[in-house]
Amino acid sequence: MADQRLERRPECLETVAALVDTGSSYSAFPRTMLERLGVVPRFLLPFEMADGSIIHRDVGLAMLVINDSESSMRVIFGDDDAEPLIGANALQEFLLMVDPVEERLVPRTGRMKPLGRGKPPS
Repeated sequence: MADQRLERRPECLETVAALVDTGSSYSAFPRTMLERLGVVPRFLLPFEMADGSIIHRDVGLAMLVINDSESSMRVIFGDDDAEPLIGANALQEFLLMVDPVEERLVPRTGRMKPLGRGKPPS
């Protein structure tokens, strides 16, 4: 469980406790919550469920804030009774990893290939 703020516009802000699902591509929130914050569906994308079935969900763009860091992210419009969910895209974007023992998110170092032809910076 992790606390995160979800916003579309600075005046529309909501703090929620969200489950972390490393197997989910995107973060997901109840449709009514996203609509209340002014998030609009922009894409209809397919997602594979744990049982192998494929469903299509609306996806929009929202500003997520985790640990005082913010990023515009794709978010799934979930069912109204669904719990808020932090997906793999948010973990990567915010450079976080899951500590399953302490049940918390911890910072990690980003990874990248060297840029250019010279030696990588130290």
